[in-house]
Amino acid sequence: MKRYLYILLGLILCSPLSAQERAVENRPYADLRPFHFGILVGSHLQDIEFNNIGPQVIQNEDGTTTNTIITTDQDRWDAGLTVGVLGEFRLNTNFQFRIAPALYFGSRHILFYNHTEKDASDKPITLQQELKTIYVSSALDLIFAAPRFNNHRPYLMAGLNPMLNLSSNNDDYIKLKKYDVFAEVGVGCDFYLPYFKLRPELKFMFGLLNSLDTDHPDQLKDANMRPYATSIDKAHSKMIVLTFYFE
Repeated sequence: MKRYLYILLGLILCSPLSAQERAVENRPYADLRPFHFGILVGSHLQDIEFNNIGPQVIQNEDGTTTNTIITTDQDRWDAGLTVGVLGEFRLNTNFQFRIAPALYFGSRHILFYNHTEKDASDKPITLQQELKTIYVSSALDLIFAAPRFNNHRPYLMAGLNPMLNLSSNNDDYIKLKKYDVFAEVGVGCDFYLPYFKLRPELKFMFGLLNSLDTDHPDQLKDANMRPYATSIDKAHSKMIVLTFYFE
């Protein structure tokens, strides 16, 4: 997490408010194009917030009931890879509209704590799941850029990012829905190089929908897995994304 904050600080420091002398500009007409393409590569950190339901009453096969408490958590931010393309429209001097189809490859490390059953050390029995995700996204972003100074130009961005989840396993404890929508905000800076424009960008993404497939527990063949699958009723994803655009 700290390295992303350091990068964010570096992007802010490239602001034209710092005292500099005028220099020869690379690609002076790059921002006058009404439309242009590019490619993007980067990395991201994934997290997911679960809403634990607390105590459960489990119906056993013999007709008896059992009270159990299971909590679910992603215990760390998990890294992934991002690749894609972009198309950007120039709206006016300061505003651009960007469409950026991309693939997000990642995995989340999920832990389940059974507080009813304890191990030899009197700690909750712990199970884990690697929740793999492959998202196809198409970000729709509005960019507000400061005036260009020499060969850099900082900007702010905000937008919506609908995503389609291509990865799912019916035998996992929990399963995510096929779709999600993220709100995203971020900061970046254009660097005008002799042959292309490089744009590092740091953005924060917040899932707007409950991405948990609540029908999945009823489809599990192993009845022992269902208390873990039903331990949560909501899930909202979050991401921190560092992207490098080449335009």
